[in-house]
Amino acid sequence: MYNYFRHLPRCTSLISVPRCPLEFEVIFCVQGVISPLLANIYLNKLDRIWAARCSSLGVLVRYADDFVAMCRTESAAKEALRRIGLVMNRLGLKLHPEKTRTVDLRRGKESFVFLGCTIRKKRSIQRNPRMHFMQRWPSPKAMKRIRERVHELTDSRHSGKDVKQMIATLNPVLRGWGNYFRSGNADGKFNQLDSYVYQRLAQWMDRRGGQRVQRMEKWTHDRFVDMGLYRLRGTVKYPMQATPVRSSLSRVRENRTHGLKGAV
Repeated sequence: MYNYFRHLPRCTSLISVPRCPLEFEVIFCVQGVISPLLANIYLNKLDRIWAARCSSLGVLVRYADDFVAMCRTESAAKEALRRIGLVMNRLGLKLHPEKTRTVDLRRGKESFVFLGCTIRKKRSIQRNPRMHFMQRWPSPKAMKRIRERVHELTDSRHSGKDVKQMIATLNPVLRGWGNYFRSGNADGKFNQLDSYVYQRLAQWMDRRGGQRVQRMEKWTHDRFVDMGLYRLRGTVKYPMQATPVRSSLSRVRENRTHGLKGAV
């Protein structure tokens, strides 16, 4: 560990430090840079207790302060919720009453949102119409946020830019968002976002040049794609195809942003 204290001036030795245990209090760190680290340090106790005493109830999946316990039966889910509540009380924490709930996923009855994805069971006509398979796609909140981001990048404040500059600004955002959600069943949502991006670019071109509708017909989606616009359609891949094996790198690059900052 790097010793930062050796560079302090010698006058700091005059500061009186009481020889007693120090107590630190985190006032506010929600969505802060250090928030995921603090959550991992604090909730490591939950991971250990679950692995040692509760693994028979189901599987616990946690990312920072978001976690889900997957159980086979309703009774096991209720018991898991009770035990997690006990651990939280020992840590001086409590579960959020509005965000904590039990969900029945059998035969697609209900769904839940985890890390920006809506997770639900659906029937697969190609595999077996009588069976339900787990699927995931961008949640309504994630779709709203990416639309707001695209709207922000294509509003009237950017009318002085060239169309290629606009495309260069949009591409990192679309590519980063698409890379986050592509390992699932997001085809329909990707097509919706492609249409929205084209609509915003067409409106931006109309504001920029004042062209009439008849002249705007030449600005098709394919033409924007030929000029370099990133197209989400056709980029969805299943988990085994989405990411090569890279044990030293995290598959989730950012916390809670879901690619909105852009990624190559």
